[in-house]
Amino acid sequence: MSTKGESSQVLVVSVHPDDETLGCGGTLLKHSASGDALSWLIVTQAHKPQWSEEVIERKSVEIEKVAAAYGIVRTHRLGFPAAMLDTLPQSELIARIREVIAYVKPDIVYLVHDGDVHSDHHCAFIATMSVLKTFYMGALGVRRILCYETLSSTEAAPPQHCRAFIPNVFNDVTPYLMRKIEIMAKFDSERQGRLMPRGASAIQALARFRGASIGVEYAEAFMLLREVAVLTGSQDA
Repeated sequence: MSTKGESSQVLVVSVHPDDETLGCGGTLLKHSASGDALSWLIVTQAHKPQWSEEVIERKSVEIEKVAAAYGIVRTHRLGFPAAMLDTLPQSELIARIREVIAYVKPDIVYLVHDGDVHSDHHCAFIATMSVLKTFYMGALGVRRILCYETLSSTEAAPPQHCRAFIPNVFNDVTPYLMRKIEIMAKFDSERQGRLMPRGASAIQALARFRGASIGVEYAEAFMLLREVAVLTGSQDA
């Protein structure tokens, strides 16, 4: 969150619309309330023949409604076909993501987790981290990169210790959790019932569990991948 009256540029990377809400919707609302500028990068979109024209249009309208709910200043839709990223040249994905990051110059990037079960998430993660190599971060303005967990993708992955989601950053989102659930409901085409991973009760349960980890009502959890410290004042040699 911004501190001492300084606002931050925040970029959230969604492979599929709703990843951002499931993973860090409360945190995005907290950023917005703090005066930070939010940008949204959506890597894929629904396409024919897997989805009908009517469903594709519904999903597009949902994105507009969700962007407005968060107060997102700019949405970048790359338009790659959903569930097909592993069939496309990685160089093309890297180039398009680099264009957006170079344009936004975000202080903070929120990203899907590499170990998620969905192959699209893995492809987008690798491409984004290729753009955000340590020696590129300064020129792109990026100071922090955090992965979020996506219900129905992160917890559904098979056991792989080297790619497990092991949170080391927790954010108290207690005042924003119910609003996050309301925003998730705007993704009507992705709606799931009470007993399913993306249902409201599961979202609340995960936030309660993460909140218990830090002694608050509700929290979101992240993996800090990289942070470039900005030191101020004199430092001892």
